Amino acid sequence: MLEDKILVLDFGSQYTQLIARRVRENNVYSEIFPYNVPFEKIRNFRPEGIILSGGPSSVYGKDAPIPDMKIFELGVPILGICYGMQLMAHMLGGKVAKAAKREYGRAELIIDDNSDLFSGIAQPSAPNAERTVVWMSHGDRIEKYPAGFTPMAHTENSPVAAMANKKRQFYALQFHPEVVH
Repeated sequence: MLEDKILVLDFGSQYTQLIARRVRENNVYSEIFPYNVPFEKIRNFRPEGIILSGGPSSVYGKDAPIPDMKIFELGVPILGICYGMQLMAHMLGGKVAKAAKREYGRAELIIDDNSDLFSGIAQPSAPNAERTVVWMSHGDRIEKYPAGFTPMAHTENSPVAAMANKKRQFYALQFHPEVVH
């Protein structure tokens, strides 16, 4: 039997170690590789899934950390968190733009699609929407999600705070699910 392994690609987030720890707390082996690791090393690791960490950069920055595009061709589930979400959107044909207002700290997440990813997570607080409190830390936001993706949640400041391409098993969150305050 193959060992379940999750690869966390590090884009400089202060929470990268915490992401890997949360995976391990669920009895799944995880390793952290730098974002610019050669693709062959990623393929040879044979991850069951990949997590793209957050980070302080903007995808349009001069020295923005960008991984090998081939990670999206491995046929494994990928979860982008914060910068990882913006990177996924940018690399797969979406549009990322500077947010009018930087979002840092607690935010109310309004769940638009509570299937699979958000199933059982939300705390209902309104008659027609499911909501939960999340931790945000970003200055950019998704203006247009890539083809094949659907939005799953939003906040007052982020029209797309979660998105998914369920067919390819690509998920992305603008917030940090690994952080608990």
